[in-house]
Amino acid sequence: MAKKVQSKFKIFLVAGKATPAPPVGPMLWQHGINIGAFTKEFNDKTRELMQKFGGFDIKIPVEVTVYIDRSFDMKLKSPVSSDLIKWKAGIKKGSGEPNTKKVGKIKISDLKEIAEMKKEDMNTDDIEAITRSLIGTAKSLGLEIVE
Repeated sequence: MAKKVQSKFKIFLVAGKATPAPPVGPMLWQHGINIGAFTKEFNDKTRELMQKFGGFDIKIPVEVTVYIDRSFDMKLKSPVSSDLIKWKAGIKKGSGEPNTKKVGKIKISDLKEIAEMKKEDMNTDDIEAITRSLIGTAKSLGLEIVE
């Protein structure tokens, strides 16, 4: 028999760096989740991602399902697009004035590579459409798009 679901929510955590400190701890506590078990499982699952991105802080969306018996399941999604773009461009943060102050450059080929990473969590399989969306995100971060 399937477990009865108590609640579902989504939380964004930095890969490999979840801690019981606010805002994570209180959010998990209000759902009755064992905070230590959750942070350990998340950090174990995302440690490899953290190493892949060279210690760059990449946020991972996590869909959490909490059951009546206070057990939980977590489903990791692909990393946040803006973080992937900043990682590829080699910048720590975007521009406060993206139309006038450019903070770096990114290649279309890099955006296509990110589109492949994001494909499974997007609502389309069209890499060109996903790439166009990523171009918009890159421009809003103050990046110049180059061929």
